[in-house]
Amino acid sequence: MIAQKYINPFTDFGFKKIFGEEANKDLLIDFLNELLTDKGKIIDLTYLKSEHLGTTDLDRKAIFDLYCENEKGEKFIVEMQRAKQDFFKDRSLYYATFPIQEQAKRGDWNYQLKGVYSIAITDFLIDDDKANRGKIVHDIRLIEKET
Repeated sequence: MIAQKYINPFTDFGFKKIFGEEANKDLLIDFLNELLTDKGKIIDLTYLKSEHLGTTDLDRKAIFDLYCENEKGEKFIVEMQRAKQDFFKDRSLYYATFPIQEQAKRGDWNYQLKGVYSIAITDFLIDDDKANRGKIVHDIRLIEKET
């Protein structure tokens, strides 16, 4: 077997080595700032625990590739997905519910949610939406339909 000279960023190991280590945090910050130009500049990130268990033993758990929080308390899920997966948008929405639920603390809470961003780098086209087949960047938001 031939040893590789460089880290492949499209493998789980390579992606986490490049973007998921404290020593390389500036790379992830720059990457997110380039993607989210209209959201304000990210100054700092804190890496968070990437495994999320359900509320009961029967619930499905979620394991994110990278999970972090910026200085404003906004959460970022960053995923590298090589294998084609049906209903990928649905899975991404499911994953985003975990950081939303974390904001619901007991006691005095006004229900104001901080931003949750789910960024997925895929090695396949997200083609379950026939109108957007072949689109490279998807910006999916929960918004008021009549604005």
